[in-house]
Amino acid sequence: MRGVCAKTGQGSYELLEMLGLDSVLLVLRANPSADARGVVVEAERSKESGVLATVLIQDGTLRVGDVVVVGDFSCKVRAMINDRGQRIKEALPSMPVEILGLPGVPRAGDLFYVVKDEKTAREIVEHKQLGRQKEEMAGGHVTLEHLFEEIKAGKVEELKLIIKSDVQGSVEALRATLGTIQSKNVQLNIIHSGIGDITESDVMLAAASNAVVIGFHVSIVGTANEAAEKEQVDVRFYEIIYEVKTAIEQAMEGLLKPELKEMSVGMAEVRQVFKVSKIGTIAGCTVQKGKIVRNFQCRVMRNGVKVHEGKVESLKRFKDDAREVLEGFECGIGVSNFDEVLPGDRIEVYEIQK
Repeated sequence: MRGVCAKTGQGSYELLEMLGLDSVLLVLRANPSADARGVVVEAERSKESGVLATVLIQDGTLRVGDVVVVGDFSCKVRAMINDRGQRIKEALPSMPVEILGLPGVPRAGDLFYVVKDEKTAREIVEHKQLGRQKEEMAGGHVTLEHLFEEIKAGKVEELKLIIKSDVQGSVEALRATLGTIQSKNVQLNIIHSGIGDITESDVMLAAASNAVVIGFHVSIVGTANEAAEKEQVDVRFYEIIYEVKTAIEQAMEGLLKPELKEMSVGMAEVRQVFKVSKIGTIAGCTVQKGKIVRNFQCRVMRNGVKVHEGKVESLKRFKDDAREVLEGFECGIGVSNFDEVLPGDRIEVYEIQK
């Protein structure tokens, strides 16, 4: 076949003719009666509507109310919008549509398919997440938490470190202190040290060399934090030299305790306050960021000051109980052991992860 040029149209007719011929010879036909499946074209988070995912139906018919698995997420399709901006009840093969209802933003190219119920969808998503975690542990970069297991498995014979500190004297002191660590199974190697905050170049060096980054009296700047999460580089911060030595020794011996990190989940602003008998105070809120999840930890902030710490005891969307409410939507929040919430307060939801 001759070349194809999208700019001039050269070869376009021949390409379409060849694709049509192939579809006939290979009997490439969609079945409108089957459960829908297809691919994500693009996705975004909208303040007005939540997550919007544009999908292309490759086979079957997708209907409002169907339960779908889309990449790493699952949901019941709340609504569908066609390419003319009209709400529709069903989408046939070859149709591109926007679907609403996803709890997170999938990636372009992710596959989607209809399953029989929400329980099945949750099981599939959990299985995917578990498989990904195993892959990350098997193929990811070295971390202090898993160092001992990797030493025993013979995967690691050298622990490489990158050290960043606020002053040169601390760098030299760290080098001298860490140089006293003795181990029969693994060799300690400081491949780079420097003055100043941890930068993206430090993270990328660690990713390329499979090293752990140690920050002493410094922070992480710019896009370095995002790069560390993306590349799965272990970045650790310390204030005392002895703590650095102890952590590495414990990691080598398999005694290091997991580090607990607070991960922000969402934030809602209180607009109105309602007193409900037998329940207490309910804060009428708009979710400003992320999502609000029932039974997650939360704090109430007033003028930048924390006034209470508890958990999301109740969560309602209109009059119905909800498990979670996404960014841009309104909800009613009941905070455990706290009835003094006021309009203008902010409810920050978070979780503690190892």
